[in-house]
Amino acid sequence: MHQKERALLIQMRLNQQYPTTVIPLDYCSNFTLLIAVLLSAQCTDKRVNKVTPALFHAAPTPKAMVNLSEEEITSFIRQLGLSKTKARNIRRSSELLLKYHNGNVPRSFAELEALPLDNNLKDDVAKGKVIVFLPP
Repeated sequence: MHQKERALLIQMRLNQQYPTTVIPLDYCSNFTLLIAVLLSAQCTDKRVNKVTPALFHAAPTPKAMVNLSEEEITSFIRQLGLSKTKARNIRRSSELLLKYHNGNVPRSFAELEALPLDNNLKDDVAKGKVIVFLPP
């Protein structure tokens, strides 16, 4: 068996053993996934999925999110806990995405870590847990 054939066989077996990871958070873009992940700090995914439809309907993009005040964002996410801090971080992250990334979610560790994320979430970014979830 040649090296290339062996590599394909190994890849096939790995794909069978470790199928694609299902993301438990509801989202419709890389931006909404990032916000859902930010909201999931100190909270269950199920609870996050209850509040995000209304938030994402009101603000599906960084530009739309920046147009909401922190108080408006808080009103959508109040039941999650730590809502004032999360609202401030969501708004600030949206501003930074617009200013430095043309409204797109960065795919590098360094750029993601520069966003105002919860410390546990920063650890997840550093370990590669979050960036893996961002679809290409």
